[in-house]
Amino acid sequence: MQTQQMDYWKLFKPSACSVKLGGTTQEEVFEELTSNLVKAKQLPSKLASAAQEAMIERERLASTGVGQNVAIPHIKLSGLEKVVVSLSVHNDGVEWSSLDGSLVHLFFTVLRPARPSEKFDPDRHLDMMRWISQLGRDGDFRNFARAASNRTELVDLLKEMAGA
Repeated sequence: MQTQQMDYWKLFKPSACSVKLGGTTQEEVFEELTSNLVKAKQLPSKLASAAQEAMIERERLASTGVGQNVAIPHIKLSGLEKVVVSLSVHNDGVEWSSLDGSLVHLFFTVLRPARPSEKFDPDRHLDMMRWISQLGRDGDFRNFARAASNRTELVDLLKEMAGA
């Protein structure tokens, strides 16, 4: 299991991540997150509005704010061929209806295909979600992520946390 976890960090591309989210509402943050994924060529532009709508709808069902200033917006998206992820920082924090009532400063965005394929294994996906969840509970990780001065530092931190 540990050897598999070691490469999840590779899914996070610096160009898809951000250390300066600025949106003040969930909708604005979702727009920034999807825009960053499109600019990084991780999310096809034709799927951007569907991704935003799916994230908004998912948030209506239950908050993805898991507490400790972390949210993990995650959705299934038809038309997507592989998992698309990013890690983003919002310095001021955003109200997110988190479990503990805290503002969210760290966003792990996870978009996954609607069904299994050659490029998407649901079991491996669940393992990756567990890894992300563990990172979100790690105080040192949260502090270092919030202190990152650029996107590459965020991905380097993920690599370090994976023991790679």
